[in-house]
Amino acid sequence: MLKKSHSILLWCIAIAFALQTAEAQRKAKVHAEGKSFQDQKSVETQFDRLVQAQSIGENIKQLSAEPHHLGSAGGKRVADAILAKFKEYGWDASIETYKVLFPTPKTRILELIEPQRFVAGLQELPVAEDPTTGQSGQLPTYVAWSADGDVTADLVYVNFGLPSDYEQLNRLGVDVKGKIVIARYGRSWRGTKPKVAFEHGAVGCIIYSDPKEDGYFQGDGYPAGAFKNEYTVQRGSVMDMVIYPGDPLTPGIGATESAKRLKREDATTILKIPVLPISYHDALPLLSALGGEVAPAEWRGALPITYKVGGTGTLKVHLKTEFNWDLVPAYDVIAKIKGSDFPDEWVIRGNHHDAWVNGASDPISGQAALLEEAKAIGQLVKAGYKPKRTLVYCAWDGEEQSLLGSTEWAEDHQKELEKKAVAYINTDGNGRGFLGAEGSHAFEQFVTDIAKDVKDPQTGVSVFERLRAAEAVRAVSAKQKQEALSKTTLKLGALGTGSDYSSFLQHIGIPTLSFGFGGESAGGEYHSIYDSYANYVRFKDPGFVYGVALSQVVGRAVLRLADANVLPLDYRSFHQTVNTYLTEVKKLAEQTREESAVENKLIVSGAYKLAPDPKQHLAEPALKDSVPSIDFTSLQTSIDSLGKSTKILYDLQVKLASSTDKRKEKVNEILFQAEKSLLIDNGLPRRPWYKHSIYAPGFYTGYGVKTLPGIREAIEERHWQEAKEQISVVALTIQKLNQTINTAIDLVKSIL
Repeated sequence: MLKKSHSILLWCIAIAFALQTAEAQRKAKVHAEGKSFQDQKSVETQFDRLVQAQSIGENIKQLSAEPHHLGSAGGKRVADAILAKFKEYGWDASIETYKVLFPTPKTRILELIEPQRFVAGLQELPVAEDPTTGQSGQLPTYVAWSADGDVTADLVYVNFGLPSDYEQLNRLGVDVKGKIVIARYGRSWRGTKPKVAFEHGAVGCIIYSDPKEDGYFQGDGYPAGAFKNEYTVQRGSVMDMVIYPGDPLTPGIGATESAKRLKREDATTILKIPVLPISYHDALPLLSALGGEVAPAEWRGALPITYKVGGTGTLKVHLKTEFNWDLVPAYDVIAKIKGSDFPDEWVIRGNHHDAWVNGASDPISGQAALLEEAKAIGQLVKAGYKPKRTLVYCAWDGEEQSLLGSTEWAEDHQKELEKKAVAYINTDGNGRGFLGAEGSHAFEQFVTDIAKDVKDPQTGVSVFERLRAAEAVRAVSAKQKQEALSKTTLKLGALGTGSDYSSFLQHIGIPTLSFGFGGESAGGEYHSIYDSYANYVRFKDPGFVYGVALSQVVGRAVLRLADANVLPLDYRSFHQTVNTYLTEVKKLAEQTREESAVENKLIVSGAYKLAPDPKQHLAEPALKDSVPSIDFTSLQTSIDSLGKSTKILYDLQVKLASSTDKRKEKVNEILFQAEKSLLIDNGLPRRPWYKHSIYAPGFYTGYGVKTLPGIREAIEERHWQEAKEQISVVALTIQKLNQTINTAIDLVKSIL
């Protein structure tokens, strides 16, 4: 849509440029005062000159030249190459090795036995235009953490495999118990689909990519275009990492050689049924054979068939999976430059290096940007620059299998990180388009300032202005367009999971950011053999200019945090955001009450039995329990008090920046430790590893975030007493944060 609206976009950019406000000219940047604003700008100008697109491209080409999954020889070669680069750049670097469980397939069988015979190929085909697609050493098409299993059963199509889809199946009179389900990719993380299937009694799960979401419905398939061809398969992890990420045998501790490990059957994050991902080439014969009711309109994809739900007992599908359950090495490359003034305060930067196959986009494009930052910083240091805080640059292994390398390192070093980590900054894959920024909301103004200082390589305006213009283009009314164009702050997204930040933010409570560009580089190469250098230079970031932009954004974040006289953590933004989250859960509770009342009225009236097409309502829903009144007063009171304190602290932070009092170091420590006030000692209900009261992956969304997760999910799952308890728990964490803020206020006042 944005490409078609190019002229509108340029118009919006022009207006956005003209709407510069006094706020945009603000020079009292607290984070820059450590060196003086002009000195900091000088360092960043030199940094920009040292970041080169050609170098980023060369690293993408080199590091994606062969398959390099976790535990492979190629993976070790990539880790060694990254280590050598860090050392060449002048960093103190080494590899830290962990022993982690990693299943690789021995047997994969999927076949239709009745009413006709079909054997799925389960293979991606090389293409002549892309030389790496035919290499040896590729992992076959599968998902990690499926169970070993051998099942033969009827087949049911479950749409995206969400809980709501099973409610719809129930209304259609279709039961998946004892059956194999087939779900399409999309609308949720892949691991949610077999998890929900198992909860409903299914004995196996197939996941396929429908061309409506990712294939010829969106654009030409690879190599003619960027989207999935008929043989493309999305590999991935289906570990239940919303319980805990990392090595499933060592929850909460680093997976060192001597670590005490669970028995595999006791690991709660490993699935209990066999799962296979397939292409739409292999899915078509299975879906074509389904009988039963025609699928609801919103369930229909783009294959040339009538979509039906099946479950009639006329099909027999055989699914067999068997795996090698091996302990393999995970190689984390850790590089440091010691801080000149505060060596025991760490600014940590990470991106993973392992891939499902060659991984030019995911993760090497982000890894190449990280290495370019490291190279530029190393050259600055050789020229005399000294970061005040210690920089820790990390290339993680085993991310694809559910954040193994980063989680094990964070758990292994947790005590040290709790004391020293000022912030963690993450990237993953990168492409062409618009800046995406997520993380701790106390960083919102900090990220806004950076986004206003980095130029978009296509338009020449700042990446902030281009993002703001894009939001205006997407708006549906003149009022919304004007509101978008008048924004002065980049709104940070909230972090769920799916990349290496989880342990730092949601387990340890370290202020965290995650960056990446995208929106104009869509395609179907994700986790396939087609995620190659040849694909990347055609469809993702030709010229590697957005690799440069990513390095410039993240490099600024690193340098400003390293040299901040007063850390740029502005908890006013956090207060505003968490207040918005509270408004959302209040509305959720009210909507749930209203919807339950209406649904029960329909059931009691017999409306479902009188529906125009009785076949669509063979099973009448059960009456829902009434929704009690939920009192949010304690949480609202805590948030209101926080709002007053955060404003006072910010005004004092600005004044404190020019002070030379050594007690500023203690203020900074309070600021970066404040995020830990939001941790819950016992963790979230049913998943104690996740301790953050504000941000967590959703129990049924996987990668997708749930804010105020304990409260929100209790309401969604109709656990009314738990909702009340969680309101008290979160109110207490906000009170703890407020106490921390007030401690900082008292200290700053004594300094001033």
